Amino acid sequence: MTATEILRKEVKQYIDKADDKSLRMVKAMLKVEQEEDMDSLEEESWDDLPKELQLLIENGIKEGEEGKVIPYEEVKKKYGQWFRK
Repeated sequence: MTATEILRKEVKQYIDKADDKSLRMVKAMLKVEQEEDMDSLEEESWDDLPKELQLLIENGIKEGEEGKVIPYEEVKKKYGQWFRK
């Protein structure tokens, strides 16, 4: 068991026994953390991506618009071992 898994298990035990006030505080902390994560994602822009990645994305979009795609079902058949069951 990893350290994160152990910590998660311990926190769940505290949560199961927590009173209303404590639960509201934890919820507020998690909400703020989630909002901060979203804010940091919004700060990233196209220009921050490496040029190579920009080109790959642009080429992928162009190929998709031109219909040069492989249907999902076909990919799933060919590479089924990579999909979760």
